[in-house]
Amino acid sequence: MKNQTNSQEKMSKAALLHQANEFVKKGDYESFLAYCTQDTQWVFIGDRILSGKEEVRDYMKEFYREPPVFSVDTTVEDGDFVAVTGEITLKDRSGIDHHYDYCDVWRFENGKIAALKAYVIEKRVSKRHL
Repeated sequence: MKNQTNSQEKMSKAALLHQANEFVKKGDYESFLAYCTQDTQWVFIGDRILSGKEEVRDYMKEFYREPPVFSVDTTVEDGDFVAVTGEITLKDRSGIDHHYDYCDVWRFENGKIAALKAYVIEKRVSKRHL
């Protein structure tokens, strides 16, 4: 595990994040969580705050029943921070897809994800387009 951590620290933080997110796309949430610090904190603006890996794990079990489908439009790295914008689709309990735009700001410590501040806005169909 130490070799994995050392190689992770040499990667750009943006590359590390995108590598970790490949596990989310595959539904392998435990492998994604290996990229997080034990006390990682995720803040979903206007919704909830998750403190620690256990709360993030529980969130993923509840909201990622099927792996989310997401795309990345922009990635910007600055020091220990990586900002990412894009789109994500999640299925609700009844199997209906919900589409969102997102802007995530990730903070890293020692090559691991220590925090997330997520701005997520559900896309609404305009009546003008119907």
